[in-house]
Amino acid sequence: MSARRTALLLAALVLVYAAFIGWRGVVLVADGRPAAVVLGVAVLLLPVVGLWLVWAELRFGRQVEVLGRELDAEGGLPVDDLPRRPSGRPERAAADELFERRSAEARAFPEDWRAWFRLALAYDAAGDRARARRTMRRAIAVHEGRPAD
Repeated sequence: MSARRTALLLAALVLVYAAFIGWRGVVLVADGRPAAVVLGVAVLLLPVVGLWLVWAELRFGRQVEVLGRELDAEGGLPVDDLPRRPSGRPERAAADELFERRSAEARAFPEDWRAWFRLALAYDAAGDRARARRTMRRAIAVHEGRPAD
């Protein structure tokens, strides 16, 4: 199953869950007792927050996909040719060396979204998923002409 289908399936499951939770919130609010109403309102907020988070993640994934396709069409998408351990993870020294090259490229060309995209991939190869996501968000911002956070 592709990543896109998996994401859409999970989003659909969250939507169903949100409907069930939302219904319980409506029932609690309809009860009329103050404690039940307060609890019902709180329960109604859960699906709203959950759906917003799912939407934000799907949007992020779509933006990354668009940038990746654009970079690939330009012939600038890097090939993942790092040497791997038996576990499938990149060898640390090779990932660190790749990271250093990509980091220098991003510092040299801070207004080039391509450099930030490739740096995000290097962070991911080095196992730093949090920085990879932040850097990918910066690539998206630079691509869209927005100030990077």
